[in-house]
This record gives sequence, C-alpha cells and structure tokens, in this order.
Amino acid sequence: MKKLLTIVFLLCAFFSVNAAYSIQKDVENQDKTELLNLNWWQKFNDENLLNYMLVAYDNNQDLKTAGLNTQQALQVTKMSFSKELPTLSFDGQYQREFESSDQWFGDMVIPNYNQSRFLLPLTMAYEFDIWGKNRLKTKSLKVQEEIVKQDEKSVYISLTSAIAGNYFNLIKAQNLIKNQNELVELQKEIVSKEEKKYEAGLSPVIELIQERQALQFFEAELNDLVEKEDLLKNRLLVLLGDNQTKIQTSEDFEILDVPDSLSPDLIQNRPDVVKSANYIDKARFDVRIAKKDFLPSFLIYGQVGFNAYQLNKIFTPSSWLSNLGVAPSIDLFTGGFKTSVLKYKKFEYEKALQGYQKVILVSVQELNDSLLSAKIARKNYDNMYNNFIFEDNLCNLSSKQLAIGSKSELEHLKAKQALLIAKKNEINAKANCLLTAISIYKAAGGIDYTQNSNTKDENI
Repeated sequence: MKKLLTIVFLLCAFFSVNAAYSIQKDVENQDKTELLNLNWWQKFNDENLLNYMLVAYDNNQDLKTAGLNTQQALQVTKMSFSKELPTLSFDGQYQREFESSDQWFGDMVIPNYNQSRFLLPLTMAYEFDIWGKNRLKTKSLKVQEEIVKQDEKSVYISLTSAIAGNYFNLIKAQNLIKNQNELVELQKEIVSKEEKKYEAGLSPVIELIQERQALQFFEAELNDLVEKEDLLKNRLLVLLGDNQTKIQTSEDFEILDVPDSLSPDLIQNRPDVVKSANYIDKARFDVRIAKKDFLPSFLIYGQVGFNAYQLNKIFTPSSWLSNLGVAPSIDLFTGGFKTSVLKYKKFEYEKALQGYQKVILVSVQELNDSLLSAKIARKNYDNMYNNFIFEDNLCNLSSKQLAIGSKSELEHLKAKQALLIAKKNEINAKANCLLTAISIYKAAGGIDYTQNSNTKDENI
C-alpha cells in the first residue's frame, strides 16, 4: 500500500510539472523603470524632465496602483496553478470515547467503558485533469495577467506624456510671461508718448484711447499667463505625486523632428491593441473551458497515517492507517446552466473579435491624426519663425532709421512691439511642435517612432 500511494503522488507531480515550468518565469518581477522609456525622453536634452520622470516613478500613486494590480494578477494566476497540483493536509485528531452498556451483540453485552483515540493521518487529494480543464483555466488567467500588464504600461505612457506636456507648457508659459512683461513695459512707453503728443495737440484723442486699451489688454494677458503658470506648477506636482518637489525648468526647449511617414506596424506596440488581442485569446480559452465543464471529473484521494487507542502504540505497525480511492463526478442535470454559460462565452468571444477590429481602426486614426497635426504644427512654426526673422530685420532697419532721424521714436517703439508679438507667436508655435511630437509618442504605443519611419509608399 505504501508503494501504491508513493506512485500516486509521483503521478500527480508528473502531470503538473509542465504547468509549473510555464509560470515559473513570471516569479521574477519586471524592472518597471524600463516602462519610463528614459531613452526616448533623453532626446529632448532636458535633465529636469528626466529627473521629474524618476520622481514620478518613486511617488506617483497611479503608477503604484498599476504595479499593485499587476502583482495581484500574478497571484491570481498562481492560485489557479495551485489547483493543478495535489493537496496534502494533516488533520490530527484526539478524542475520548465514553460508551454505555446498552450495546448488545446477541447474548453478549459490552460493559461500560471509555478509551482514548489518537488519529494522525496525512490526507492527499488531486483532481486528475484528464481533459486539461484546470490547465486551460490557468492559461486564461495567465492571459488576464498580460492584459493587466498592458494596463500598467498604458498608465506609464499616459503619465510620462502628461508630465512632459505639462512641463513644456510650463516653459512656454514662462517664456510668454517674459515676453509679455516686455510688451507691457513697451506699451506703457507708447502710451506715455501718445499722451505727450495729445497734450501738444499732435494726435487725436482716439489714438490715445486705443493705446490705453491696448495696454489694458496686454496687462490682462499677462495676468492670465501668470495664473496659467501657477496652475501648471500645481498640476505638475500632482503628477509627480510629491508636493514638496521644487519645480525647476529650463529656459527654452528644442524641437524634435518627426518623420514624414510612419510604419503601420507601430500600432502593434499600443497597449490597447495588445490588450484586445490578448482578450481574444482569453475568450477562446474560456469557451474551451465551458465545453469541458460538460465532461466528468475524477478526484483521486488517499490517506496515510496512524490510528491508535494508546499513545505508546501509535507508531507501531498495527496502528498503520492507509486508504486510496477515485471519486468520479458528473452533472447529469443542471437546468441548462452549463449550456447558457457556453453560449455566453461564445458571445464574449465574438465581442472580443469586434472590439479588436475597432481598436485597430481607432489606433490607425489616432496615429494618422497625430502625425498630420505634427506636420502642420511644424509648418506653422516655420512660418512664425520666418515672420519673426522678418520683424527682427524690420526692427533693426527701424533702429537705423531712428539713428538718422528718418523715423520717430514712437514709430520705432511700434516696430519693437511688432517684434515682440511675432516672438509670442513663435513661442506658441514652437511649443505646439513639441506637444504634437509627444502625441505621436502616445499614439505609437510609447516607443521611439523616429527609429521606425518608412518611405512614403509605406504610410498608414
């Protein structure tokens, strides 16, 4: 009997060894700093931005929650895998029996007695997975674990993109504030000179009123920019997950060149695309599981141990206890429950197919839209930059004309004002170029799309 029980345990371990190898590699945790994709953000040549990414990695609550969700999914997979293995338990028991003399065996009467009983068994149970149903359940949950990992990746992409966008918007706001302060001071000089002209009777009152209105407009714009700067700082602190961080920014930012075309394969890196494909696999496994629920199950069980009525004889050969059995089980009637479950899983599989096709369409649209926006933003920046160069040349020419007396000081101030307005437009256009480049990064699934560009005949 001992040899037979040993063979049963070995068979249980043999049928489960393949499943053990399939999830063993998932015990090691993934290095989540890779999800920050710092190599990509280094392209912007801004140390402050990289530092903020690391601060968010250490403190952001959304990242931590996403990581915990992934760990929970891993434990669920392990729980399912544990059901593929045999269980071994120890259920020791001690009892004191008190019997009366009313127990008759023919003419023989058993007198009153009491005795102790010591029961020390090891109990084994194993569901013989002959149809592979438990293995399929583990595979289904393994795919669910991959889905949760894609959710975590999506959080990383969204958060880092939000941090970068907020950071560069903050730099833009600070540059605009600096430019707007110069505009306000310049407009004050213009108003002062207009007042003198009006007092001297050299200009109508309407010109003075218009210049004063322009001053109020510039001051209102400055107030809005200051408010926006504070809001962006507060928002950045929330994204970092630490309101004690001292916000530091660079004075300017560089434009990241975007390719003329992008490979259609880029969408395969998107978490939502991978997640939808994984969900199809999971739904397929669930349909197979529902089919196998109609088949019988076989439970193998057994016990080895000792059963004695005296403590000093508990480990003797006469007190040896062992048993072994197989318990087949099949549901003969469930009121159509299993049939409904199977149909439900099939419908879920069809939904997964439709959802995958929609995700593909939306992903292509977002990638095309972001690339188009980036191209237009770059053209607008080139126009605004060229306009700034023109205004700068005109301002230099105005300075020369002022020096020789062919232009008044007020006219020269107007030329400087036009230059500052052109500078403001150039700052806005430059920031838009950077923000659209980040939007492509999100649409491409958080990878360096500049290394995956193709020729125009391969455009999406």
